[in-house]
Amino acid sequence: MLKFDEEKQIASVQGALALRGRIEAIVDDICRAGFKNICWLGIGGTYASCLQAEVHMKERSTLEFFVENAAEYLTTGNRRVGEGTVVVISSVTGSTIEMVDAVKKAQADGARVLGFIDVETTELAKRMDWEIAYPANEQLKFFMVADRLMFRHGEFPEYEEYYAQLDAHLAVDLAEVEKAADAFGLAFAQKHHDDKLHYFVGAGNQYGSTYSYAMCYWEEQHWIRTKSIHSSEFFHGMLEIVDRDTPVTVFVGEDSQRPLSERVVRFLPRVCANYTVIDSRDYALPGIDERFRGNLSHLVTHAVTQRIDAHIEAINCHPMEIRRYYRRLDY
Repeated sequence: MLKFDEEKQIASVQGALALRGRIEAIVDDICRAGFKNICWLGIGGTYASCLQAEVHMKERSTLEFFVENAAEYLTTGNRRVGEGTVVVISSVTGSTIEMVDAVKKAQADGARVLGFIDVETTELAKRMDWEIAYPANEQLKFFMVADRLMFRHGEFPEYEEYYAQLDAHLAVDLAEVEKAADAFGLAFAQKHHDDKLHYFVGAGNQYGSTYSYAMCYWEEQHWIRTKSIHSSEFFHGMLEIVDRDTPVTVFVGEDSQRPLSERVVRFLPRVCANYTVIDSRDYALPGIDERFRGNLSHLVTHAVTQRIDAHIEAINCHPMEIRRYYRRLDY
């Protein structure tokens, strides 16, 4: 399989799950000290992960939390950020200027910051009130913070059972999903690697993935034009421009917003002959209870899209690491 190191993939997820003890200690300290609200702060792909954390908590928790885009926060501000606010961030390089400046602003306003910074020697890492350095698996790390907060708030009684299953099975299960999805990924890449415009649709914790996949992967890394849309908004504009040949992919998860995407899937065959459905339910997660799968469906579809990306990269002879303008030209 292209760009697939099974041992490395498994070790990466297991390593992220092994951070749980440190995350629990930090979150428990935060809860004991007390806090006013939680701000999930990001930009680009990290903003997408914030959206996933938000929807994960929204139906489960009465805690006060919200999402901020770092660039918007710098220009508009948010009066909810201040004393008693805990800001949660993630950054690969620790050098994205909007994130650095937004953290400075939040701390100046009295907030404390928990950060997952891959490069712990950067200025951003050094500014953290609590800092954990570990690469990749951002969505999983964010959810571990959210889950511990809800557990401490009495809103996740299955917490220990849930994470026992993840510790025992998740890393291997996700690697198996990639292997099962490889043939599909190749066929999808062969069909769509040269699309002039591709529409991606999703809802629930899939929407952050949909938004990120369109923007960070196809646009930024493959240089293919896309549009992402929330399934709840598909019928308020997008359906009027879909025709027989429009490339559309719908991500269907297993959380409470699944019906929103199923509605899109039911409609598309009436007007479109060029649609694809990527449904997390089609992939096995042995050892994970059915009631927990919705929490993980975005990780399943990410494993599927990694196979698409590997094959598009090979077909287009375009390494995904190459950028035309990002960090090359001032913006």
